[in-house]
Amino acid sequence: MSRTALRICPLCEATCGLTLTVEGTRVTGARGDRDDVFSQGFVCPKGASFGAVDADPDRLRAPLARRDGVLRETGWEAAFDAVAAGLRPVVERYGPQSVGVVLGNPTVHTMAGALYPPVLLSALGIRNLFTASTLDQMPKHVSSGLLFGDANAIPVPDLDRTDHLLLIGANPLESNGSLCTAPDFPGRLKALKARGGTLTVVDPRRTRTARLADRHIAPRPGTDALLLAAMAHVLFDEDLADLGDLAPHVQGVAELRTALAGFTPEAVAAACDVDASLVRTLARELAAAPTAAVYGRIGSCTVPHGTLASWLVDVLNILTGNLDRPGGALFPQAATARTPRPAGPGRGFALGRWRSRVSGHPEAKGELPLAALAEEIDTATGEGTPLRAVIAFAANPVLSAPDGDRLAKALDSLDFMVAVDPYLNETSRHAHVVLPPPPPAQTPHHDFAFNTLAVRNQVRYTRPAVPLEPGRMAETEIMARLVLAATGRHGADPSAVDAMVIEQSLEAAVGEPHSPVHGRDPGELAAMLTGLDGPERRLDLMLRLGPYGDGFGARPDGLTLEKLLAHPHGIDLGPLRPRLPQPLKTRSGKVELLPGPIADDLPRLRAALAERPTGFVLVGRRHLRSNNSWMHNIPALTGGTNRCTLHIHPEDAARLGVRDGAPVRVKGAGGEVTAPAEVTGTVRQGVVSLPHGWGHDRPGTRLTHAAADPGVNVNQLLDGSLLDPLSGTAVLNGVPVELAPLPPTQP
Repeated sequence: MSRTALRICPLCEATCGLTLTVEGTRVTGARGDRDDVFSQGFVCPKGASFGAVDADPDRLRAPLARRDGVLRETGWEAAFDAVAAGLRPVVERYGPQSVGVVLGNPTVHTMAGALYPPVLLSALGIRNLFTASTLDQMPKHVSSGLLFGDANAIPVPDLDRTDHLLLIGANPLESNGSLCTAPDFPGRLKALKARGGTLTVVDPRRTRTARLADRHIAPRPGTDALLLAAMAHVLFDEDLADLGDLAPHVQGVAELRTALAGFTPEAVAAACDVDASLVRTLARELAAAPTAAVYGRIGSCTVPHGTLASWLVDVLNILTGNLDRPGGALFPQAATARTPRPAGPGRGFALGRWRSRVSGHPEAKGELPLAALAEEIDTATGEGTPLRAVIAFAANPVLSAPDGDRLAKALDSLDFMVAVDPYLNETSRHAHVVLPPPPPAQTPHHDFAFNTLAVRNQVRYTRPAVPLEPGRMAETEIMARLVLAATGRHGADPSAVDAMVIEQSLEAAVGEPHSPVHGRDPGELAAMLTGLDGPERRLDLMLRLGPYGDGFGARPDGLTLEKLLAHPHGIDLGPLRPRLPQPLKTRSGKVELLPGPIADDLPRLRAALAERPTGFVLVGRRHLRSNNSWMHNIPALTGGTNRCTLHIHPEDAARLGVRDGAPVRVKGAGGEVTAPAEVTGTVRQGVVSLPHGWGHDRPGTRLTHAAADPGVNVNQLLDGSLLDPLSGTAVLNGVPVELAPLPPTQP
């Protein structure tokens, strides 16, 4: 007999509510939850395929441990014995800085991924942290840190109330949105147009989102910061800048005007390949709109000036008075955010508190560039010890980071590697131990990170839709045991990790004067927590201490876990609201419009005014039915238009003698790949596009469907030397490449 169960979808940033059909312990269907307070029934092809993702036969069902060079199934106790035996000697002999931690994109889509890696990093004192952020969003964290003093204070466009939306390097009709959590992003854009608003898209490709736009501008890839700087220049030059109510909270306006003096529309036009008159029109329309928001994403982040482009997005929102006002760009407030502190100066945000051992890359937000992971393992020169061990959480950098060939060899040279991963993929195949979490239907879900980026304040939590299968271990327990094994406490009760975090959190809370529990007894507060296990008790703690919480009884109408469980479709907390100056943590207590590191990087942008690529440049692309490298093993999400082809403009194809479907060799600084051409007018001339996350042709994996149509690894074209210097983010777009057509019979 079938039944239904609710589940928040963990397959992209939209976080839609699902209604699952369950037969026994198997998910047989998924549809949008019409009563979900946030997504209201919307579902995309990924969410509709939840059952197929959940039941993928290639998902590992038991741990793997390497014996005689071969990964073989083993029991959980033996697996953690192997972790302790392999990891602790490295830490004890070489120190904790000989261990690197790698966090992949799926980590942020799970409760365990949010709750336990910070505990591990803190307990070991590890500084060698590498995450997917430096392949994606780190420029936005850095620019937010420099502007607002908090790298996680990222304003999002108020999609449901804005009159004018400018998207740059974003394709939410296929990505479902990123750093802007918005179920039914397509519907929200259509609603914007239906109410008379304007949608402008800046992208070198004519994407599905661009086709919906009122105006599409296709600049030369990688010139986003120049275009935005010129728009800001117009606002100053034509006296269109008007901060409105923001003015008392902002410093550095006059200095910014001087710094941008050389970036006239006429100066940037040739570099961007956009008419100066059009640049002026864009700025004037932005200033004239009753409300407006500028939103930039991965296409404007993974370029040589990614941090400057991310900074200029908010500069335009500030100069037009649209930051922190309805219809503009506002700061969400998640239910599990820390207790709001009184407004006032903070500690600020600093870059480069330490540097990578080999190339001296500065840390950003506590992370080092993922593109530098290989050299931190395989290069002996430099101070300190090379990495001798790696702990990888749902990460596949062999495909997602530059020069996977080098990284694969480096991983093979490690003394020890452990991977928490449901698959034996291109990266986890190098591990000595693989610890597989259960399928998503067997796990609870709350979006800690994405609710800090949501276009409407709300809170939702779903318990597992089906019970944990025999032989499986909860992901939260896997990670807690891993913390214990890595820190020399192997064999201790894993619940001790959650108990320790709760104790430390409450001790800190009672000592904070602005906390609702200031001066109270931590033990008494701990006894008030509810939940089935440690992770739920930690969630209850964060809800109670959060901005909507009950303060452990101080606000009787406030949030608790019990109240949330009584609302299985979630609790709506209302539209985004102006919050300044409370979110600001800069040393001045104001928005610092021209931070020092930004000013120091502007000469590099000024030099780009003279750059003119003479050959082809490469950009990436994504697909609605995919998410980086981790969904190509699901038949329902591959095929059709979701193919690994080289998009090339018809005139470029004719000039090179390339026919549709014919193989083309693409060569970059890091290597070369061969992909079938797809001749299309959706890319501008001089630009070619390959999708990200493919290349499933390496031996030793267990990805049956993905291996049948492996595609090519676009990141193998990169050698990892091109980085945005402020954020350490790999340059993945606007990369020079050479093309050579091949005879149809040549492999």
